[in-house]
Amino acid sequence: MHPFERVSFADLSQRTSIKWRFFEPDVLPMWVAEMDVLPAEAVTRAVTDALGRGDTGYPFGTGYAEAFARFAEDRWGARVEVPRTALVSDVMMGAFELIRLLTPPGGRVIVPSPVYPPFHAYSRHAERAVVEAPLGADLRLDLAAIDQACAASADAGAVLLLCNPHNPTGTVHTRAELEAVAQIAARHAVRVIADEVHAPLLFDAEFTPYWSVDPRGFSITSASKAWNLAGLRTALIVGGEDTGADLAGIAEVVSHGPSHLASIAHIAAFDDGRDWLDEVLGGLRSNRALLARLLAEHAPSIRWQPGEATFLAWLDCSRTRVADPGSRADAGYVGLSTGPAKAFLERARVGLNAGEAFGTGGENHVRFNLGTRPDVIEEAVRRMGSVA
Repeated sequence: MHPFERVSFADLSQRTSIKWRFFEPDVLPMWVAEMDVLPAEAVTRAVTDALGRGDTGYPFGTGYAEAFARFAEDRWGARVEVPRTALVSDVMMGAFELIRLLTPPGGRVIVPSPVYPPFHAYSRHAERAVVEAPLGADLRLDLAAIDQACAASADAGAVLLLCNPHNPTGTVHTRAELEAVAQIAARHAVRVIADEVHAPLLFDAEFTPYWSVDPRGFSITSASKAWNLAGLRTALIVGGEDTGADLAGIAEVVSHGPSHLASIAHIAAFDDGRDWLDEVLGGLRSNRALLARLLAEHAPSIRWQPGEATFLAWLDCSRTRVADPGSRADAGYVGLSTGPAKAFLERARVGLNAGEAFGTGGENHVRFNLGTRPDVIEEAVRRMGSVA
């Protein structure tokens, strides 16, 4: 059975998370990065067993790092040195702490845009300026743009915040691209932090963790996206071979944020939820093919370049009737009613992430969540096609 058909639409609509509660009931929610699946049995069992024995205290030890190390070695052939890791409450809080650790107040955060909107929001909350290095027309890293941004930002103190695989495009950066980034960063004394939370969700590419190519670089990861555990918050910073002193500088209070139950769940996912992950990837492959067929049939003016990873589709609506060149580029993460997203919401009752919130290059785009029932995808595209 298709893994996304195990939960009925009626049951999905009873969920109380933001995906199913943010919009009015008649809106199909195709936006935030939650998948409409049941948890892996291994995860459910691990959490239930912990509750049964009253194991509901504070996290301790390196079990999370050890489980991720086993997964990274088996799936990517990448070695994790457990002493060069740090447990944090979630990926973006890990990025926030590293930004504050590695740059001075008023420093800069370079982001390849369009990119996950919290990259902008968390950087500004850390009182750092955001500098965009837009992706190329092929939706891959523009190394010249990154070099220019690093050169212009180095004197102020800067980090480069990567997303690998890239959200929203689904692009997986190659080893050669990441090695080139590491060389650029070293030349300008810029440190690199890579959000790698979508890395287990690979389709058509090999994954290279950033920590494996840059001795001064960091990756931040979690089971939250691949195993649909966003409500169970914990994550891991993994540092390159020359980051020991930096990791030691992370304030002890930061380790108070992760949830013990979440760590138990994520360990079970990395160790015992791999078959579940592979089944979900099979369902996502099917949904990707379905989306391509439906767009061609019902909304041919919407263009899509399928990514190599993630359950997200980055849809180009610039040739549609709903294109809105005048949309604001600073829409913010919950600015879901700008550009084409506004028309799809108001006229088709489909809730999508507005591309403008992702920064430069996001204009006239929407982000579409493929991690749901095939019939929901079909209805959403039919509705979108009626106004596009």
